[in-house]
Order: sequence, then C-alpha cells, then structure tokens
Amino acid sequence: MTAHVLPLAVFLGFLAIPGWFRVENPELPWHQRAPEHWVYPLQTLVCGALLLMFRRHYSLAPWRGLGLAALLSVVGILWWVMPAGLFERFSSGGASPHPDWWSWFGLVERRQGFDPTVLSGWPLWEKVAIAMRFVRMVVVVPWVEELFWRGFLMRYLNAGHGSWQEVPFGTHSWRSFFIVTFGVVLAHQPEDYLAAAVWGALVYGLAVRTRSLGACIFMHALGNLWLGCYALSTRQWGFW
Repeated sequence: MTAHVLPLAVFLGFLAIPGWFRVENPELPWHQRAPEHWVYPLQTLVCGALLLMFRRHYSLAPWRGLGLAALLSVVGILWWVMPAGLFERFSSGGASPHPDWWSWFGLVERRQGFDPTVLSGWPLWEKVAIAMRFVRMVVVVPWVEELFWRGFLMRYLNAGHGSWQEVPFGTHSWRSFFIVTFGVVLAHQPEDYLAAAVWGALVYGLAVRTRSLGACIFMHALGNLWLGCYALSTRQWGFW
C-alpha cells in the first residue's frame, strides 16, 4: 500500500510549501515572490525518486486501449479548457461583472498561476522551470495520481474483507466510481470541479474497459501534455 499511497501524499504535502515562503512584494527577488518556481522542481525530483524506489511494486500491463486513451485525453482536456475559452470570449468586450455562478462551471479568468515570465531576468532558470513543469505534469502527476486513485483506492473499495491486491485492476462498482471520482474532484481547484468530475469519470471508464493501469497513466500523461501546451501558448497560467 505504501508504494501506491506515499508518492501522492508527499506530492500533496509539497503543495503547501510555497505559501510558507511567499511574500507579496514586487520589489523582492522571484524566489520569494513566486516560490513555486523552486518548490515544484524539488517536488518533481522527490516524488520521481519515490516512484523509482517503489517501481517493482507497479504493474502497468496489459498494455491495451492506448488509442482509446489518446482519444479520451483530447476529449477530456477540450472539456477542461472550454469554459476558460468561453470566458475570454465573453470578456473581450469589457462587459460588466459576471455573476458568481459562472465560476461553478469554470467560467473564470485563468491568467494567474505558475507564470514563468517572472523569471525573465533568469533565462536559463526560466527554461529549466518550464522543462521541469512539463516533467511534473506529464510524468510525475499521472503516475502518483493513477497509482493511488485507480491502482489502489478503486481496488481497495472493491476488496470487501479481502486483500485489495487480489482485486483485479478495473473491477467496477458504483460505490468505487462515486468515491474515487469525488476524491479526484476535491483534489482540484473549485473552478475545476466540473471538469475534474468529467475527467475522473473518463479515466474510470477507461480503467474498467481496458483493465490497464498503463492505459490510464498514458491517458493522463497525454492530457496533461495537451494542457501544458495550451497554458504555454495562451498564457493562461492557471491551468498548470
């Protein structure tokens, strides 16, 4: 169980660290104004080391359903970014303030977030930060999340009084569907709740259909790659 739970627990623990060091003062250097630019690379290295340490405990086979995984990654990320695109379009004319319920559907401004342009005076570190951000999104996040949500929790909820390790990957029950999907939703920002619910349901469905942890990780990695490219090209830093 440790091999499936600890990497995500450590990953989530790192998310609290930037708040301890952040100082809202534009006159201060970047590592104080935006500590996530050094915390997240450290998080990536530590969690990556844990995954390597526990690698013998993971089984991704059988490798099947990769085409379906690729298709669902596109569908899921299009759904994820669509509300922000609509918000940008609706707000382009400088309209009056939007109603609060817009945020329930992700219709919010996504310009604030992991902004690598704060490192413009440090061009080498800016490139390193962007590269590590993609390693975090495309490699570490898919592994730590899918190992926990689908590799462990989904099976644990279906184990009853037996061992969760004896439950075949992809075993379905509505109880596990709702609990796992709800957990995925709560792990994201409120403006992403609706998108995360759809995304979580798609990955859950892929797990049940393919019974392949590798396919779920592949879908998650591709989806995060598309999302990272979208954030980098549109400068909607709130997406990564």
